[in-house]
Amino acid sequence: MLDVRRFRADLWMKSFLKYWLPVLVWLVVTFIGSTNVMSVENTSRFIVPFLLWLKPGMTQENTWGIIVLMRNCAHVGEYVVLALLMWRALRWGINVSMRMSTLCAVVLLGCALFAASDEFHQTFVKSRTPSLRDVLLDVGGASLGLLIAASFANRRPKNSRTSTQSQFADARL
Repeated sequence: MLDVRRFRADLWMKSFLKYWLPVLVWLVVTFIGSTNVMSVENTSRFIVPFLLWLKPGMTQENTWGIIVLMRNCAHVGEYVVLALLMWRALRWGINVSMRMSTLCAVVLLGCALFAASDEFHQTFVKSRTPSLRDVLLDVGGASLGLLIAASFANRRPKNSRTSTQSQFADARL
């Protein structure tokens, strides 16, 4: 009986490390991104000189527009990754089978809740401003991530045995 419990615990730990640890690491990365470390003041110290190196004489309005675009793309990108990781963990990391629509709804709800809590967290950071627009960007990114996941969900690897048999049949002809 003890060996069965140990086997189940080992299996659970392997499943956690493989499927859920990446989700947790990405949540921590996202949380750190909403601190002062990734505020506009801190990131623009690197981005503006780089943009001016690329194109000397760039106006302040153009640099600001590029910074805003980069930050919006970062919101979308980080939630694309989060949705993909959560989808993967829920699809293969637990032994519960869900319909694809339920799985997508759970992932989208989880991403939306984390996005809202992340913006709430920013109310406590002096250099950050919470924004409903950012939550909408995050949910849009999560939706894009789910579209990517769904496009790969129904693909099945080609059966190599069938293709090998057809090659032999073609060679005999």
